[in-house]
Amino acid sequence: MTKILVAEDNPSNRELFRELLESWGYEVVEAVDGEAALKAASEVNPDAVLLDIQMPLLDGYEVLRRLRQDPKLAHLRVMALTAFAMRGDREKALASGFNAYHSKPINGQVLKRDIEQLLKHND
Repeated sequence: MTKILVAEDNPSNRELFRELLESWGYEVVEAVDGEAALKAASEVNPDAVLLDIQMPLLDGYEVLRRLRQDPKLAHLRVMALTAFAMRGDREKALASGFNAYHSKPINGQVLKRDIEQLLKHND
């Protein structure tokens, strides 16, 4: 089963992501902040990471930077999740090394398509 790490500090958002992903057949691992995300990624070796940009302890950009520096995790497919939806935010995230970008509030159909595209690159 495809395993997806959801790193999101908002409990309601985490629950929504978990419910959607599980209904689509994914195994979900959750992290409540940036440090927990790094620990979980190292321990469970997920197929993909949905990573909130604004989190306590370490923000999404710092988590991504550290993932990319770790030879065991550098290959991970990582999607930025953010309420930042201003012009240039998508480009900034992608230029920083995220593989995909999804703005909140989420659209379930678009998110499902984006995740499928993200995972295609793992094949």
